[in-house]
Amino acid sequence: MAYTSPSLIVIHPDDTVAVAIEEIAAGECVTAGDLNLTTRSTIPKGHKVALRDHQTDDSVIKYGHPIGRITEPVETGGHVHSHNMATALGSGESYQYNPTVKEPPRAIPAETFQGYARPWGETGTRNEIWVLNTVGCVNRAAMSVAKAGNEIIAERGLDNVDGVHAFSHPFGCSQLGEDLDQTRDILRALAMHPNAGGVVIMGLGCENNRLDQLLEGIPPARRARIVSFNAQEVSDEEESGREAIETLLEVMKDDRRTPCPASALRLGMKCGGSDAFSGVSANPVVGRMTDYLTDRGGMVFLTEVPEMFGAEQQLMNRAVNQDVYGRIVSMIEEFKNYFISHDQPIYENPSPGNKEGGLTTLEEKSLGAVQKGGKAEVTDVLGYAKKGARSGLNLINAPGNDAVSSTALTAAGATVLLFTTGRGTPLGFPVPTLKIASNSGLAARKPGWIDFNAGALVDGEREMEALAADLWATILRVASGELTRNEENDYREIAIWKRGVTL
Repeated sequence: MAYTSPSLIVIHPDDTVAVAIEEIAAGECVTAGDLNLTTRSTIPKGHKVALRDHQTDDSVIKYGHPIGRITEPVETGGHVHSHNMATALGSGESYQYNPTVKEPPRAIPAETFQGYARPWGETGTRNEIWVLNTVGCVNRAAMSVAKAGNEIIAERGLDNVDGVHAFSHPFGCSQLGEDLDQTRDILRALAMHPNAGGVVIMGLGCENNRLDQLLEGIPPARRARIVSFNAQEVSDEEESGREAIETLLEVMKDDRRTPCPASALRLGMKCGGSDAFSGVSANPVVGRMTDYLTDRGGMVFLTEVPEMFGAEQQLMNRAVNQDVYGRIVSMIEEFKNYFISHDQPIYENPSPGNKEGGLTTLEEKSLGAVQKGGKAEVTDVLGYAKKGARSGLNLINAPGNDAVSSTALTAAGATVLLFTTGRGTPLGFPVPTLKIASNSGLAARKPGWIDFNAGALVDGEREMEALAADLWATILRVASGELTRNEENDYREIAIWKRGVTL
């Protein structure tokens, strides 16, 4: 557990750097545990200060692990950042399976939430109608159908349908091969999502992403809640959309929330716009949620593969068996080869915003990011836009981009997203997206974006266990129908990972 001084946080006893809670002036005397030191220069908020002298090529330790190497000597109290520190990662990492010892099972209380138990065995946290389009040409028409659907619900005062939402995208035409398959797979997975009590799929009629081929991959038992048509084959596509909504409302008329076990929840874990406190507060408390849910037999999804680089061995050691370990290795190596095939450096990360917030190397960012996975065993590895997860922690092959990775989490089946952030973002996705601030300043500045303040941990106002209990209670309320900020703002979208040629 991290200990704090009025100015510094030391995350792990073996660390050689501490994190500044607020900006510290040059020459200020501060304490870090039993250590007293004087700052050699101004230390910006969230940045690192040396707890001992470092010589060139010395490892910098944070989270109890190396996060890079020193490029020029730094004295105790010195500012450690991009000007005197660099990544220690190379292109030829080697891995070895050293399984961690599984913790004994804990006593788990019987907990429920008010969800929608679907006939096919999954459980939704919302009962919505989703309007999906096979191709970007009908984006606006799909949005008009969703608007008409919401008007119908309002006119009739329906209280068992949580809204109609269109999720537009620019793809589906002029795509080939695997790139086209990915677009089709994402849309198909969204069409089968348990939060969608009904789905309208609108095609154009001449696109590469053929409507009939998309439907072929959907089991017949699921098609009772899907209505589809091509706009070129009807006289008025918006009127046909309204008729589709009417058909689905009839199918959904008996849908009601009922008590469902907490194990039926599926959480997707994401971080975006990280700062130096993300790995201290928001990501660790989300990691507790991973442990909470997997202890109860539920599913958790974790992705952002490039932000596993430098911390991947920790996840590999938590693989439930040798087969899963091998698939984690394959996923990591495949993603590195993806970078290399596009002549891009593997470790060109963090982003400018991350660096401004105090993160220096990919190792530092990754070690903070993977804390969202808690201590749970990794039970499965899923390809992009693929389903079939198991109870436990599931890794998904997708990039770190906020919108693309959050869409991948949703497509895998996540019914609530936990999105940690140190800098803030208004983004929202098809499922309720709980924004969790890593610092209290962000939570106070952007109350219209932030649902939960993990910065109270940094401030010393809350202990981890109490904060985790509060977040778990919040998740259960959201799963039962309480709106998140993205839902209140109607900020919902998808983004599809494009990897191929456009004709």
